[in-house]
Amino acid sequence: MLSLWVITTSEISKHSLKESLLQLECHFTWELLKEDIDPDELEERLEDQIVFLLSTSKTRNYNLLAYVQSLSDKNEEALKSLQRAEEMVKTEYPEEFEKESLLIWSNYAWVYYQMDKLDEVQIYLKKVETTCKQHGSASPYNMTFPQLYCEKGWALLKFGRKYFDKAKESFAKALEYEPQNPEFNSGYAITVYRLENYYEKKAADGSSLEHLRRALSLTPDDAFLMPLLALKLQETNKAKEGEKYIKEALEKYPGIPYVLRYAAKFYRKKGDVKRSLELLWKALYLQPNSGFLHHQIGLCYRTQYLEKKKARNQPREEMGELIRRCIFHFKQVVAHKTKFVFAYLDLAGMYAEEKRFQLAEETFQKVFAMSKLTCTEKQELHLSYGRYQQFHKKSESAAIQQYLEGLKIENASYPRNMCKFNLEKLISKAIKGGFGDANKFAIRGYIHKLDGEKEQAIECYEKAQRLDPDNEEYTSALFDLKLSI
Repeated sequence: MLSLWVITTSEISKHSLKESLLQLECHFTWELLKEDIDPDELEERLEDQIVFLLSTSKTRNYNLLAYVQSLSDKNEEALKSLQRAEEMVKTEYPEEFEKESLLIWSNYAWVYYQMDKLDEVQIYLKKVETTCKQHGSASPYNMTFPQLYCEKGWALLKFGRKYFDKAKESFAKALEYEPQNPEFNSGYAITVYRLENYYEKKAADGSSLEHLRRALSLTPDDAFLMPLLALKLQETNKAKEGEKYIKEALEKYPGIPYVLRYAAKFYRKKGDVKRSLELLWKALYLQPNSGFLHHQIGLCYRTQYLEKKKARNQPREEMGELIRRCIFHFKQVVAHKTKFVFAYLDLAGMYAEEKRFQLAEETFQKVFAMSKLTCTEKQELHLSYGRYQQFHKKSESAAIQQYLEGLKIENASYPRNMCKFNLEKLISKAIKGGFGDANKFAIRGYIHKLDGEKEQAIECYEKAQRLDPDNEEYTSALFDLKLSI
């Protein structure tokens, strides 16, 4: 009987080509996952940057755009983007044309592979192989050079928070080769700033402040760096110096939305919400679908709402209008940036302010259902949901559970600190009010344990055990604590 397993020559050829493709250094082999982005949103963002950020490499953005388009099976559009990258590389890197084309050719090979155009795949693999050989590379299909590390760093940065640490590593490797390179310094400084901004580290060692200063000194007219440095100066209590950079950036680049958006953020943090909104509306005219801009506008209206709420006895219609504006803009954000966790939480919070609790609950549950949340995102979710339970649903027991879940995630962050702070207040209130059951004493013991206060922790767990002697968790915690003394 003939075997059913018949492998055609084309299948063998495709398999061998795949082995060669996997050796390439390009977007397709850098593990940039579709599930971590919204491809349509990132595609639109890259197209905006090509138009507005004239100092940024168009070769880079067209290359990454081609990859993002390929993730959505827009292979013909991806080929057009790679053609534009080919046109730009000759202008942007005339002396390093062939080396800088390696990334383009590698991406071409992968796109054609996805289209089953194997002859074209071989053509571009041959281009890569020839160039690698000419430059003495040990590998036929990839070579190490600093600009490639830089390109990888920017691509990782565009794919979101999950990739920031890897982006920092890539820029650091590029800087090892060329410490004075303006582009490498810019990428490194922006990545460190993003990491600090995400983890809410205000003045940690290795602060981005000095990196941003250095990068801007190497590229004094960079429209992106200038407002970021201003924001960092504001964060580190140097707002007066920061505002000088903001004013200079607005004077030099009044029509660039990235300058307008960060200037708006600066003025919102300064307390000048009116000025912030003026700048944001100008930017939104240029980028009507920008999720970032809608989020910033929503935050401005929320600031105005909370100020009026604090003052009390404000006109109900005015308060209601501010809530509706917040909701409108936060809804715009999640429509365009479907994986932006913090915007969902902001939206849920405003639904709660309007007492639309079903919509608030549904929005929170959408975030709970998201896969692959970072530790900080999970902590922020538990913190926000805990506040919702505490202040809107008036359920302190449910709030305690949420704050505890956030605290248990071992990741140093602002939301974790806030979970701990809120938890301590609620537990102390309950115990002082005579509602100290076994669970609350155990939680207080857990907090003492985290703080390294072992004697106090043992005392609390012993109280918990007396109230619930059969609880194995309390017994185990007590045993471990006593053993560690």
